[in-house]
Amino acid sequence: VQLVESGGGLVQPGGSLRLTCAVSGFTTEKYVMSWHRQAPGKERELVAYVIGVSGKTQYTDSVRDRFYISRDNGTITTLQMNSLKPEDTAVYYCGARHSSHNYTPAHWGQGTQVTVSA
Repeated sequence: VQLVESGGGLVQPGGSLRLTCAVSGFTTEKYVMSWHRQAPGKERELVAYVIGVSGKTQYTDSVRDRFYISRDNGTITTLQMNSLKPEDTAVYYCGARHSSHNYTPAHWGQGTQVTVSA
């Protein structure tokens, strides 16, 4: 099982980024795929998740209506991030768990840095 994130970088406030999580060793139809982030000095927090069997999505309040998670196919999950703010700066991690409801990851990617700054 492997998860690899990509798409991070430096962006100005108000800009957009699209993060991609590519998985190998499994397909995501029966998994909960999630994105988490960890800012310096803070705990890792859930950003969003999507349930493979139902397509249901959920977002933390601070990103709702700005970020969008999607399962593009059985091996790619993306996080579209719009209207980025400096407080979105963090390392973003992809997570996966074989479940129909539990979003706490059993598997993690290595993370990708997102920096929002003028």
